[in-house]
Amino acid sequence: MTTPAAIQAALRGSNALPLRPAHKVMNLERLGAMHQSRLSFMRILVRRVMRERWQIHIARLDVDIKGYGVVVYEVNAPHGLFSFVVFSNYLNAADRNDRVIATQWDLTMALVEGRVDDAYLEQLRQNVPKQEAGRVDARVFVLSRANRSARNFDYVVAQLASGLQPDVKKIADVGYLYRTTAVYGSGKLGMADWEKVKTRWPDFARPFSAEMFSCFMLRNFSLFQAEHIAKHQSPDTFVPMQHDIKRYFGIGNSTGLGMAPYLINHPLLINQWIAMRELGLARIRVLGNIDQRTEQHFQELLIRAQQHTQETRTEDEWQTQNNRRVVEDLIAMQHQTSQGVGSWHGLLEWSDAHCSLQGQELLVSILLELYAELVDDLEDYYSQEEFLDLDPLMPVEQLKSVIEQRYDWALNIDFSESGAKEIFWYRSEDKMEPRLGNTQHEQGKEKQMALGVGYAVRKCYDQLCEYADTYPQHTTARFMVANPKLRGIVRRIQSMNRCVYGDIQANLLERDVLPMHLLRAKLAFFGVSKFDPRSKLWVRNTMFQGAPLLEDIGRTFNDDWFMPLAPKQ
Repeated sequence: MTTPAAIQAALRGSNALPLRPAHKVMNLERLGAMHQSRLSFMRILVRRVMRERWQIHIARLDVDIKGYGVVVYEVNAPHGLFSFVVFSNYLNAADRNDRVIATQWDLTMALVEGRVDDAYLEQLRQNVPKQEAGRVDARVFVLSRANRSARNFDYVVAQLASGLQPDVKKIADVGYLYRTTAVYGSGKLGMADWEKVKTRWPDFARPFSAEMFSCFMLRNFSLFQAEHIAKHQSPDTFVPMQHDIKRYFGIGNSTGLGMAPYLINHPLLINQWIAMRELGLARIRVLGNIDQRTEQHFQELLIRAQQHTQETRTEDEWQTQNNRRVVEDLIAMQHQTSQGVGSWHGLLEWSDAHCSLQGQELLVSILLELYAELVDDLEDYYSQEEFLDLDPLMPVEQLKSVIEQRYDWALNIDFSESGAKEIFWYRSEDKMEPRLGNTQHEQGKEKQMALGVGYAVRKCYDQLCEYADTYPQHTTARFMVANPKLRGIVRRIQSMNRCVYGDIQANLLERDVLPMHLLRAKLAFFGVSKFDPRSKLWVRNTMFQGAPLLEDIGRTFNDDWFMPLAPKQ
């Protein structure tokens, strides 16, 4: 078994593993080209649920024939008992809104410690449907809400009630019955914070595990509810959904700017996520044996990824062009390896020269899929203590050298150019959600969020050079006394110098910055697929499509739902 010390040694290079360089991996556009993989949080969660055989059943069913009411699932995990509580309410179609300003939803949900009695259920009923306007206690550690798919839900119910299966081609256009519009955790609205979750509830002690589980449960409830309504609509003709079609349904997700600052504000954690993925790839380049079975599996995955991408529907022209290029890349990879792979190292170099960024990163995900034995243990190292420490004894000349070596990308940006500092990020007072402002046309720059790391490093470096010229023998402590407002960025610079990958290497204040790359990077770590941008500020996507269902727990599990395909009908 791999130990934490062995992981750190490998990352420091003592085992000579060929890690890709930070300037390549931390490029914003490349991060925005990432895809789901077997190290994504959804895949990790499902492996755990299936292999540990969690016992999940409906403990309370109080819904009418139209599916409105309350359902409580009890979850017996290896280290505790939990409840997943769903409130389903009638919502007029005119009031259905995915934006953060919405105040009503078709479903609201909570993941709760322990068993829910009548008194506590009533307390949840008074608060969970209100979401941000309500208040919960620390037994709750996830709050969420979701809206029905206007195109799919009623159609699926009508088909099942009539004794027919849903048309797979129609499902492929959307891929879900509900979509989440927010999933809250980590201490918000009175909930248990992350420190409590990871120490008290080991079953959810990995990043975003509880949030992903809530989405997993929402998907299963959506399928249960559709069948429940159809059965009561027409008991004589109703048929349950076929298992393979059922698995093809995922859960939809709408993600906006609220997710973007996380990648900037948690640099040590993001570094750890990236490092584990890159370490997995490095292991494969060195240790990945290529035999006939591996070659065959690789070709199957290339074809599967091609078909999955072709089945992806989007109204966005930019994403449509990206998908077309990925298909071309996958076809080119098939031709390139038709007579044998040769080596993974050689194929990766070939893809760098001949494929798009999205094609290159999809190849990385496919390689990770081939070698569970080299990759899966890395899922245990996704957590990271997030302390940015100040080293007051570091000489100012050494600090200057650190910036020049680790933040050369920031020093190479000309912030005096037109548009280089045109964008500012701020948090709206109404919903406390991130927004983008333009310094040329809008007020509020003085209230901007500290997301311009590159510019902050540049300003720090300029002042440091001036200081070091006068006081070359001084330490960082003395520099901090003279420039106390720089304490935050100096702490970050020193802390990230101990990391392999460090900060995202981009100017987030630049006029043409694409926040979509930030959204997609984090969503790829979650494990979503079928990106459908609705603007450069928010995106729809699909979660858990192809994943096992609750009824599959206890059956044979082969963890093979990467890039799921529409079932044949």
